[in-house]
Amino acid sequence: MNTPSFLRELGIQDHNAGTWIGNQSFESAERITSSTPVDGSIIGSVSVTTADQYNQAVEAAHAAYLEWRNVPAPKRGEVVRQYGNLLRQHKEALGALVSYEMGKSLSEGLGEVQEMIDICDYAVGLSRQLAGLTMKSERPDHFMMEQWHPVGVVGVISAFNFPVAVWAWNACIAWVCGDAVIWKASEKVPLNAVACQLLWNQVAEANNVPAGLSCIVTGGVDVGVWMSEDTRLPVLSATGSTRMGREVGKKVAERFGRSILELGGNNAIIVTPTADLKMTVTAAVFGAVGTAGQRCTSTRRLIIHESIFSKVIEAIKNAYGQLKIGTPLKAENHVGPLIDTAAVSMYLNALNAVDAAGGTFHLRGTQLQGPGYEGGCYVSPSIAEVENHWSIVQHETFAPLLYVMKYSTYEEAVALQNGVPQGLSSAIMTGSMQEAQRFLSADGSDCGIANVNIGPSGAEIGGAFGGDEFKAKCDQITQGGGEGRGLVHVLDRHKDAAGFRQHHACPHLRLEEGEGEGAVPAHDLAGGAHFRPQNRIDPGEAGKGEHRFLHRHIVKCALERREIG
Repeated sequence: MNTPSFLRELGIQDHNAGTWIGNQSFESAERITSSTPVDGSIIGSVSVTTADQYNQAVEAAHAAYLEWRNVPAPKRGEVVRQYGNLLRQHKEALGALVSYEMGKSLSEGLGEVQEMIDICDYAVGLSRQLAGLTMKSERPDHFMMEQWHPVGVVGVISAFNFPVAVWAWNACIAWVCGDAVIWKASEKVPLNAVACQLLWNQVAEANNVPAGLSCIVTGGVDVGVWMSEDTRLPVLSATGSTRMGREVGKKVAERFGRSILELGGNNAIIVTPTADLKMTVTAAVFGAVGTAGQRCTSTRRLIIHESIFSKVIEAIKNAYGQLKIGTPLKAENHVGPLIDTAAVSMYLNALNAVDAAGGTFHLRGTQLQGPGYEGGCYVSPSIAEVENHWSIVQHETFAPLLYVMKYSTYEEAVALQNGVPQGLSSAIMTGSMQEAQRFLSADGSDCGIANVNIGPSGAEIGGAFGGDEFKAKCDQITQGGGEGRGLVHVLDRHKDAAGFRQHHACPHLRLEEGEGEGAVPAHDLAGGAHFRPQNRIDPGEAGKGEHRFLHRHIVKCALERREIG
C-alpha cells in the first residue's frame, strides 16, 4: 500500500483541523507540521487548539456526558462494538499510518490497531457488567445497595510511541461507563488522532450519539496544562515521561481530581543458568529493539549469571546481526527509525555517557546514513556492559540501548533488578520452579508486572499494567485493571435516615516519582469502616478497569414490609 492510498482512505488532508467536537472541526492560524521519521518528508499539518476552542470542546463534552449517562450501558457498548468493527475494516490503513507517522514497524503498527479492536471487544463485555452488590446492613430491616455511576468528562493525554492504542484503552471503557472523552495526542503524531476521530464520527452519526462524546484538541505543553488544571475533567489519564507525570499528577491532585499515569520504565530480565537460551534471546532482542527501544516496557537491562554471561552475549550479538533496519512500511524490516533527530542525539549522548562512566561496548550502535536511511532517524542497536548504580543506567534511555551485567547469586540478581527508581515491568528466565516462585513473591521483583520465561515488553487487555517499587507508602493509592498507572481519589456517598455523610479517601494523596499500579483497588475504598486510623486502607481483590471512570455509591435502604393476605 502506497502512502497516498492509506492517507486518502483515512481522510487525512494536507491541512487538517486540530480541534474536533464530534464531526465539527475548528481551525486556527497556528499549525503543527507532521513529518515522518521514515524519510523526513512532510505528511500534513494540523491546526493548534486555541483557549476558546478548548473551552468550547470541554463544554460540549460535558453536555454530551449529561445525555450519554442516561443511555443504557449495553446500548453504549453497542456503539463501541460498531467502532471496533469499523477499525477492523480500516486496520491496514490505520496500521500503516501508525507506522508511517511514528516509525514503528508495520507489523507493530497493525498490532497496535489490533489492540484498539481488542479493547473495544473488552469494553463491550464490560457494558453488561456494570453491576453492584446488594448486602445486608448491620441495622435491622435494612440493606445496602452498591451502584457505579459515570464521573463526567475523561481527559486523555497520549504519547508518541503508541499513537492510538492508549487513547482507545481509556476512551472505549469511559464510553461504556457513560463518560465523554477529550483527547490531546502527542504533537509528534497528531494525524493519528485526526484519523481516529474521523472513523469515530462515522459510527457516532449512524447512532445519533451526542456530538461532544469524543473531542480532540491539539497542541503542546500549554494544552496539557489546561487539561491538568481543569476541574471540569474529574479524571485525567496521561502517558509520557516521569517529569511530565510529576507535573500532571501534582496539578490534578491539587484540585482533588483523579490521575491515571503511565510513565517510564527501566525493565530488566534476569537470566539464570537454567534458562532456555533460545527463549532468552528472543525475549531480550524483541524487548530491546522492538519499536526501536521506544516502549515504556522495553528491555533496558539484562542481568546474566556469570557462568553463562559470554554465551548469552554472543547469542544476542548474533541475533542483532540478523536484524534488518529500514523503512517500517516494508514487512521484511524488523526495526524502523527513532521518532525524530532529537531522539537520535539523545541516543548518541547516552553512548558517550557510557564511555565516560567506564562501560564496555559489546556492540556499539551508530547513526545510519545513506540510501534507505533518509531523514536521519535510523540507528543501529547497542549492547553495553555497565554497573547498575551508574547514573546513565538508573535513568531510562528511550532507544535500542541494552545494558548487560553479571551476577553470582539469586539474591544479588534480584537486588540489581530492584535497584532502580522505576518499577514497571520485569522478567526472569529460569528452569527452576523455586526461582520462579521466589521472583513472584514479596521478596522477589518489586515491579507491578513480573514475567516468568517471557520478556517484560507489552501489555495484556484487561490485565493490570504498571508498577511501583515504593509499595510501602500509605499515601499511594492505585488501582489495577488494565491501562496505565492510576492514582485513585474516591468519594463514597452514604445515605441513611440520619441524612447524608461524605468520606474522602485520603484527600492528601499526591503523586510521587515512579508511582504506578498497586494492590489497593477502588473496591477497598467502600466506606469509613475500611479506613485505618492512619488513613491506611486494606488491600483486596483487584479493581476492574472500568472503576476508574465511576463513582461508587453505597445506598442504605429500608426494607418495605407487606402483609400477604
